[in-house]
Amino acid sequence: MKSIKAYFPLLLVLVLGFTGCTSTKEEQKTNTGMLADSLASAENLIQQYIDEGELAGFSALVIKDGEEVLRMNKGYADRENEISIEPNTIFRIFSMSKPITAVALMTLYDEGRFDLDDKVSDYIPKYAGIKVYTPNDNGFSLEEQQPEMTIRHLLTHTSGISYGWNPTYVDSLYRVNNVSGWDGKLEDKMLLLADMPLNFQPGTQWMYGLSIDVAGYLVEVISGQPFDEYLQEHVFGPLKMDDTGFYVPEEKHDRLCNLYNQGDDNRLQPAQKGFADAFKEPVTLFSGGGGLVSTVDDYARFCKMLLNGGELNGARILKPETVKMIMSNQLPETASYENGNMGFGLAGAVDFESGEYSWAGMASTNFWINPTNQLIIITATQILPSNYGYANEFKSKIDNSLTK
Repeated sequence: MKSIKAYFPLLLVLVLGFTGCTSTKEEQKTNTGMLADSLASAENLIQQYIDEGELAGFSALVIKDGEEVLRMNKGYADRENEISIEPNTIFRIFSMSKPITAVALMTLYDEGRFDLDDKVSDYIPKYAGIKVYTPNDNGFSLEEQQPEMTIRHLLTHTSGISYGWNPTYVDSLYRVNNVSGWDGKLEDKMLLLADMPLNFQPGTQWMYGLSIDVAGYLVEVISGQPFDEYLQEHVFGPLKMDDTGFYVPEEKHDRLCNLYNQGDDNRLQPAQKGFADAFKEPVTLFSGGGGLVSTVDDYARFCKMLLNGGELNGARILKPETVKMIMSNQLPETASYENGNMGFGLAGAVDFESGEYSWAGMASTNFWINPTNQLIIITATQILPSNYGYANEFKSKIDNSLTK
């Protein structure tokens, strides 16, 4: 019978091999802070929806502690012609333009060009004359602003400005006067908006609307530059967001994701003319509230900059304290968002518990920046009317992948 010494080399190999496997598994968990099975489950979930025909394609990027932990490009940018979603696919990000506009305006704040509680009329005098729609027993009256609208009111959607979508008297005036249209020039539209009454006294309620478009016009007024040029010089250029802008140049048209409509049965059909062909030509109205296109990688650079306290790869966009302001609750005490369950920073929602800053776009794009977990999640598909259920399910699985 052989002695134990004879088997020692084999035992050593087996022990070291087993130890190495255990170490690799633990190291993976330590490096990412996320569970691989949950990440895989998030991918499988999206693939299932693509296989069932509810999604044409879906792009996602998850960044944890500065490291990319999941990049996913599944399905088609153009399902009918079998053109796959790629890392450089361009999406209509619509209202995900809003945080970018807030950042652009706040670069001027960092230069000392304005204060958040300055009256908007200090920079756009016509806004001093906007009246407030006030229902009463005789119908309604038009009252003076008390207090007068401020820049903080614009950036928190508490200005009293709406979008014109609601079945109200004020919004009917928006529709009759084509205030929300994207034709013409930004200056003309924002001055036309000043002829419309406010829905309520500034600071008293939260209402989604054209407030961030006014913020984009403020960038023009304060800087003396067209809004698109200011964005390029102070945000897109420094952050190398080379595929972000107000339209897709002709040489990039083949990278623009198709837009789809989703019926009651969740089945997809290519969108008809209109939004489907928008963004393919240069525009004259630079909508800071919803006019941008971008890629997942470009938007990730923007998110990284915010999570890094206003800097990315040596490019300083904002001061750290300004970023904290953007990503923390800025609502007046008299207004609330989501029935008080969420806060609202500058152009984005804020989770009271985690400090997570987020927003979405009308064609079903989403982003979340979680400073507590040092986590960024970006998702993109192109569905109208917007359906955020897929992104929220995906995010839930990503959140569940965080190890305690």
